Amino acid sequence: MRKEREEETRLKINELRDGMKRVNVTAKVTEKSETREVTSRFKDQILKVGSATIADETGTIKLTLWNEQINQVNVNDTVKIQNGYITSFRGEIQLNSGRYGTLTVE
Repeated sequence: MRKEREEETRLKINELRDGMKRVNVTAKVTEKSETREVTSRFKDQILKVGSATIADETGTIKLTLWNEQINQVNVNDTVKIQNGYITSFRGEIQLNSGRYGTLTVE
């Protein structure tokens, strides 16, 4: 069987579509939203959630940040998302690192 090389493939923001999985993106943080608290759907606990707008030469997308990720990311940082996924929220696509993905500040 041929080994997939998706993990090494970097996508540009303008290539991202709702429902995509195993997404790898490197982009610069241009904005960061206020953090808010939400109740988990799965456990009776409060989580912190925020978002950052990230950009490359092809466009921008919102990156969802959870808990400790919020303090890791600042405006002008370059972030690398590996094994992320794309969802749509209120008609706007968003990038998520999720449980199986990683967010690294370069």
